[in-house]
Amino acid sequence: MQALVLAGGQGTRLRPLTLTTPKPVLPLAGRPLLTFMLDWLAAHGIDDVILSCGFLAADVERILGDEYRGTTLRYVTEDTPLGTAGPVSLAARDGLVDQRLFVLNGDVLTDIDLTDQLRQHERNGAVATLALVAVGDTASYGVVPTAADGRVEAFLEKSAGPAPTDRINAGAYILEREVIDAIPAGRAVSFEREVFPNLTGRGLFGYHAEGYWIDVGTPERYLEATYDLLTGRVESSLPPRDEHDSLVYDGVAAAGARIGPLSVLGSGCSIGPDSLIERSVLHDGVSVGSGCVISESVLGDHVRVEDGARIGPGAVAGSGATVAATAIVGSGARIAPGETVQ
Repeated sequence: MQALVLAGGQGTRLRPLTLTTPKPVLPLAGRPLLTFMLDWLAAHGIDDVILSCGFLAADVERILGDEYRGTTLRYVTEDTPLGTAGPVSLAARDGLVDQRLFVLNGDVLTDIDLTDQLRQHERNGAVATLALVAVGDTASYGVVPTAADGRVEAFLEKSAGPAPTDRINAGAYILEREVIDAIPAGRAVSFEREVFPNLTGRGLFGYHAEGYWIDVGTPERYLEATYDLLTGRVESSLPPRDEHDSLVYDGVAAAGARIGPLSVLGSGCSIGPDSLIERSVLHDGVSVGSGCVISESVLGDHVRVEDGARIGPGAVAGSGATVAATAIVGSGARIAPGETVQ
């Protein structure tokens, strides 16, 4: 089976991390984000994946290559942003799409049952089936009320006021070729505002998915997804964690430091004595001096933290930034790549 993953966004909500690393391959628990999706797809028999890329597209292809654990990877590049549906039309015009196609948002971590979604899609004779998940707060998402038989009654994208359902668009679609061929070519097209509303009452169904689902689109949700991976709330093939549910990769020097709980230290990190790293993510090559405290924060690759500095909670430092000795980086701070904080 075949899937197209929408991975062309700039990841603006995850800046400054995504100023230098495209969101699809941003390290999540020490691995490129998209590799978790590729494992999930493979578990449901999807072994041919088209990646629709835009921002820093060459870096995505360089990091992931043309094959991942037996899954063939092919690429289409958006020279200008094409929305959520335009990349599907582009891939079809490039001859990459066969018939039926799964389409997935590339910034989601989930274990919903795509196999069961496909069974329902076939049973209903649907032209398109959307996975719908229940969330506590629908304000940031499109809500999708359905009839008793699963037919979509409306597609309400981020509407103001009380929502008619707690089921939101989970960014996992099954499309028949007739839907793909009807997507206008050569311009930006939105599934949420154009394609799906036009299909309402014409073979568009919702699949009430269960299981784990999170949109890894903000630093807060990035950390939440990390914690869930570390504790095994969502299944993965990550290496074993330590007794504090932390993950320490090869080449880390941390003698005399306290690591954890729920932290990730990338390859080649160095942590000085009497420092504390808690509920935080350090990408590869981060250097932390002695007597530092880093709490509920994310440090990009090769960040340098000098002796006695304190960071967080909720701080994010871009690649190559420096935090000077005894500096205090407050809650929610954002440090640009290469910037020095005194």
